[in-house]
Amino acid sequence: MDTTQRTDQQRSADRRRRELLEAADRVVLRDGPQASMNAIAAEAGITKPILYRHFGDKGGLYAALAKRHTDALLNSLRAALDAPAERRERVEATLDTYLAAIEARPQVYRFLMHPAEGGPSGDQGFDGGKNTIPLLRRMGEELAQVIEDRLDLGPGGEQLARVWGHGIVGMMHAAGDWWLGERPCSRAELVRSLADLLWGRLAAAGDKMGGPGF
Repeated sequence: MDTTQRTDQQRSADRRRRELLEAADRVVLRDGPQASMNAIAAEAGITKPILYRHFGDKGGLYAALAKRHTDALLNSLRAALDAPAERRERVEATLDTYLAAIEARPQVYRFLMHPAEGGPSGDQGFDGGKNTIPLLRRMGEELAQVIEDRLDLGPGGEQLARVWGHGIVGMMHAAGDWWLGERPCSRAELVRSLADLLWGRLAAAGDKMGGPGF
């Protein structure tokens, strides 16, 4: 098999994988954490064994969907952090970006963060709950790197950046989960309250010399 043929086959496989992930997304948007392999295979117009062939198992498909949505969310959070605005405005914009994302697609959020009790037709739903910690840790490490790159935190700054990164992500997740379920206040009110909680040390820290600024 020559290189051109291998490249064409890889492109075809990548395209087919994207199509299957898009079909899975449609089912998740409809069914949330109750999404099942049976329903996804039916939406894609294939049999379940073919779906397994592409993703290995249910966990492999979940991981691919989780990466797809987490990548998109992280890109949006980076854009908010890079916006040309005062630090307080960017902190609020970043918090709002996260909350707006889970508000806009609550079924996707529940699929990623909450376990399913069981899908239709006897097919067990995806147990997304056991994967919550890896997703949050990835976000925490990403935010920690941003903080370390931009703020002068003095001696022990790398460790402090990781504490802050994981702490902020944990706060966003816990507060957002509660807010999405109960809607006790507007999104803007929640953003302001969370920003107030964070603001003390964030306001006091100076920008790192030569860094992009925070």
